[in-house]
Amino acid sequence: MIAVHVAIETAENYLIRREPHRRAHIERLMGLRADGMVIGGGPAPDGRTADVFYRLTRADQLAPLVEEDPYYLGRVWTAYRPRSFAQFVEPWELPPVVLDGSRRVTIVEGPSGDLDMAQFALIEMRGAGRLAFGGFFDDGQTLAVVRSPDDAEAVGWLAETGFWVSAELRARPLVHVL
Repeated sequence: MIAVHVAIETAENYLIRREPHRRAHIERLMGLRADGMVIGGGPAPDGRTADVFYRLTRADQLAPLVEEDPYYLGRVWTAYRPRSFAQFVEPWELPPVVLDGSRRVTIVEGPSGDLDMAQFALIEMRGAGRLAFGGFFDDGQTLAVVRSPDDAEAVGWLAETGFWVSAELRARPLVHVL
């Protein structure tokens, strides 16, 4: 299986543009999730970007998954950039879909000095309920969906392991819809 992070740019008037397509978009993602193809995702609180995590058997499956989404067809999503994980820590369970914006998490990104130990650290964070999922790209960069709405706390959880340098970690908020 291939785990892929898709960074999405949204239309300037995202909140208005999404409304006519939202129900179809959510239903489609829920169907893909039931089929094991969507791991999770959601928008940034300001709606300027979104992040969706897919699980694929072949790389050529990604473009249709993104480009046939009602948000993409409706020009709510305007561009996307995919990155395949080299190593990925799967979620233990898929949380219920929450559409009211109340489930806030933090995406933490940055390099690790020791990928093997950092992967163990992510697994331990998942076991402690701090990590939803995440992993490493070929260039050694980490992307972790951390179960804290507080940027400093989320970065601190990775930094305290000693396998990341806190000064090199970047955090950004995400509304964890699914």
